[in-house]
Amino acid sequence: MSKQTVCQVLIVDDHPLMRRGIRQLLEMDSGFSVVGEASSGAEAISMANRLTPDLILLDLNMKGLSGLDTLNALRRDGISARIVVLTVSDSRSDIFTLIDAGADGYLLKDSDPEALLEDIRRGATEGEAYSAQVAEYLRTRSSDKRSDDPFAVLTERELDVLQEVARGLSNKQIASDLHISEETVKVHIRNLLRKLQVRSRVAATVLFLESRGF
Repeated sequence: MSKQTVCQVLIVDDHPLMRRGIRQLLEMDSGFSVVGEASSGAEAISMANRLTPDLILLDLNMKGLSGLDTLNALRRDGISARIVVLTVSDSRSDIFTLIDAGADGYLLKDSDPEALLEDIRRGATEGEAYSAQVAEYLRTRSSDKRSDDPFAVLTERELDVLQEVARGLSNKQIASDLHISEETVKVHIRNLLRKLQVRSRVAATVLFLESRGF
């Protein structure tokens, strides 16, 4: 990353030592600037709305609001930052639940520091960040689901948004129809494009209409 595109990061973890370690890791790369540290989900929601970071590194298992609850609340508030879960849990159930809820990545805390920093860089620039083990779980799951229905990987809300996109509606019109913010629409579109492995809303529309026999 160049200094002109510094990624502003909010670290969310209820362990002070872990927050310090993550901050020190990010400070090794001039492309990152840590703009805040939150020790709870509630604090994270407040800080995210106030600081508008580009990237949020979110712990999964926290006291009070869990990582999942915090993620859902951030998305409801229309926070468009990329949200990458950083946790010790390699449970398939946790991974699938958080990705389905709209997380842009899932990284394991026991990763090698250099590999972890590279994965975080990827999340900031490309929008996806998965530890190797997590990526393998997701590949297996996607292959199983796509064999029957390519859209089975989408959440119900993402499918709602895709149907509106296929109708040719703008983000503003979709937001109005679904009673959500325009920023939330953008997040859903970003996630559904990633899950369907297409690069544009036009390509997603073509895939959707073909599946419906048009």
